[in-house]
Amino acid sequence: MADQAKPHIRSLHFDEFGEKLSAWNEPAYRAKQIADWLYQKRVGTIDEMSDLSRDLRSRLAAELSLDQLETVRVLGSRDTTQKFLFRLNDGNLIESVLIPASPALYGERSDRRTICISTQVGCAYGCKFCASGLDGFSRNLRPHEIVDQVIAVEQVSGERIDNIVFMGMGEPLANFENLMRAIRIINAPWGLGIGARHITVSTSGLAPQIRKLADDPLQIRLAVSLHGATDEVRNQIMPVNRRYNLEVLLAACDYYVARKKQRLTFEYILIAGVNDAEDQAHLLARHALRLSAKINLIPYNTVEGLNWSRPSRNRQEKFLSILREHKVVATLRHEKGHDIAAACGQLRLQTKREEAL
Repeated sequence: MADQAKPHIRSLHFDEFGEKLSAWNEPAYRAKQIADWLYQKRVGTIDEMSDLSRDLRSRLAAELSLDQLETVRVLGSRDTTQKFLFRLNDGNLIESVLIPASPALYGERSDRRTICISTQVGCAYGCKFCASGLDGFSRNLRPHEIVDQVIAVEQVSGERIDNIVFMGMGEPLANFENLMRAIRIINAPWGLGIGARHITVSTSGLAPQIRKLADDPLQIRLAVSLHGATDEVRNQIMPVNRRYNLEVLLAACDYYVARKKQRLTFEYILIAGVNDAEDQAHLLARHALRLSAKINLIPYNTVEGLNWSRPSRNRQEKFLSILREHKVVATLRHEKGHDIAAACGQLRLQTKREEAL
């Protein structure tokens, strides 16, 4: 196991390479060489950085680590949703999902590839429909562990990712500093070079952090996991609502939209008999119109051990039709990955149970 006391080289920003190199009396252009080895050539060891002097490689290796994620399992196939289970350096398991794009207009193949990545090991927020928190919260992911999910999925799948959603295990905004450091590496031209508008952060509703994100200059997108249009319904399934109720959350969303000048998305998982009533649809439309928000309806993805189910297709369509009657921009997701337990946290739980036998 690598020395966890040493910082990971892929958690550093370009200017931090420069500062370290300057302190060692190395020329500034070495920073570009290091970044190229990490993010273009994607070497597995510092010693492979062959255009650096042996002395510089030794100094880098003495101060910084470059361990990799271990791919434990991959479910799905190249033309469908693929789910990846990774083992971290300390033995913890995390999940990422590669989502193929829907066919483009006129039948041509769309080349967009979206990755859903994790920001924590487990989750402390306990949303009642979600597998991520069933085994509790272990720790925040470090910046390189977030970035490395993109790199590892590209290496294993052979696909080039150009769209990122932070909707995997954990609450991204509860790991704010590490998340933003990772996003800057992902976005930077010297890093992975993925545009800010192709990066979406999802939150269960941490109002102060939404405001903090609004003040950040990066034009990344925000998705809010609403899942209930009233406090009564939301309290049943999202404990975070007792701390930041709908009034507080929507006020933070007002601030975000005013600062960012961009449309946010409400994610709404449809759960039979819980939040799929027609009155919820009418109230949800009111919230969306207030913010000019888009609504993404998601039929519930069954999780072993949780007593929830998805509404009938007719009920899903009725909910959608009410939103559209109010002139709200809304979509009903045709679930991808339902057959491979693609909801975040399921594969990790299943594997941990198998390993415990």
